[in-house]
Amino acid sequence: MDATVNWDAVEWVILDMDGTILDLAFDNYFWGELVPLRYAEKNGLSLKHAREVLAPLFESVRHTLPWYCTDHWSEVTGLNMAQLKQDVRHRIGPIEGAEDFLKAVLASGRRLWLATNAHWDSWRLKLEYTGFGRYFERVICSHEFGYPKEDLRFWEAARAAHPFEPARALFADDSLPVLSSAQAFGIAQVVGIRKPDSHLPERPIDAVPSVRALAQLTPSLLAHPSAPDSPPRRREV
Repeated sequence: MDATVNWDAVEWVILDMDGTILDLAFDNYFWGELVPLRYAEKNGLSLKHAREVLAPLFESVRHTLPWYCTDHWSEVTGLNMAQLKQDVRHRIGPIEGAEDFLKAVLASGRRLWLATNAHWDSWRLKLEYTGFGRYFERVICSHEFGYPKEDLRFWEAARAAHPFEPARALFADDSLPVLSSAQAFGIAQVVGIRKPDSHLPERPIDAVPSVRALAQLTPSLLAHPSAPDSPPRRREV
């Protein structure tokens, strides 16, 4: 179902990064193409064999913190993941309409936070390269707490470190396990992103309200420009 946001009840807008504001095509290329290629070259393997070696390693930690940790994968593969991302940073790009949405949130006076599973070197590179870092008052990284966003304990720790009212928050993400965790924690409005990768077809998210992209929410946000009693913003990371 298409999401309809009650903007009058939103003071905090908390967004995922990869697949929500930034095109997941970068990450799908990086992990699906570049890492297997470089691993094959390093170890004298065919690309097919390299994929066969890496696939179970990836799957064994999916939706856990190591899955998102560049240090973990550097150790496992012997590749410098942070440098590899630097080498192909020209592929990093926003989802169409995402920046206009960020600007509209700030113009409305609402609090704009980023909540990401990306490792520090990854989110810092991406926000710097795109210039999107300037829009966010706070960047909340799961590696700060030791739990991924899929884990309820992430939200508990995040709220303790960065106080907010879940009942007055909107959270958007492209991952259903993450959205379900946020919903279970008590975030009042969660929105799924159905087209996180510009190179792939839109995919359904049936369990929660969803939109193709954040741009779909911009018109209704512009129609509700004032957040009630929002305190002054101070950027923190």
